[in-house]
Amino acid sequence: MIRVIDEGYIKFESHLHQTPPPSEWVVEEVNTWRDRLYALGYIGAYEGGIGYGNISVKSELTNEFIVTGSGTGTIPILFADHFTRVSSFSIDANSVVCEGQIDASSESMTHAAVYACAPDARAVIHIHSRPHWDKLLGKVPTTSVSAAYGTPEMAREIKRLFDETDFREIRVMAMAGHEEGILSFGTSLKSAGTRLMDVLDGKYPNQYAQ
Repeated sequence: MIRVIDEGYIKFESHLHQTPPPSEWVVEEVNTWRDRLYALGYIGAYEGGIGYGNISVKSELTNEFIVTGSGTGTIPILFADHFTRVSSFSIDANSVVCEGQIDASSESMTHAAVYACAPDARAVIHIHSRPHWDKLLGKVPTTSVSAAYGTPEMAREIKRLFDETDFREIRVMAMAGHEEGILSFGTSLKSAGTRLMDVLDGKYPNQYAQ
């Protein structure tokens, strides 16, 4: 079904096939960074129980990626059934096909757009931080204020940033139309996480993680 609601909810058509959860090693890999970001408050939940923040890792052999499930920002420690495999997506059709025990993150379309534009990308991290968002808005590649999270418009803004800005080199962006939203990507989860932390620590634009 299609859910078009505010913050924290899926805005695309999610086709979920109930299958066993992803392998434990993927969960362990993601949780090394997810636990750290959760402890810092960059992933979590707002008052009222609306979760925010998500992480994905992409297969080296296919276009599939595994992402933290919808609403899991409310959960301190994630286990295998909190993750979903996105097997295919269509920006034009505004739909995602996923496998697991839970719907894919509401930002899955955004993650998919990054992977489509950067073939060497293997991880995407999306966090929330109002102080850092205020500081980075317009200083790093920034999406249009009219592009809401989890929509085809946001996915197309991702492509625009790759085409028109130095997002491919900086690997961190701010979401003007998604208050507090910041995203990073990298050739590995460590690369994406390290770059994100360096930029949050004020090392942009003169120093980048490798």
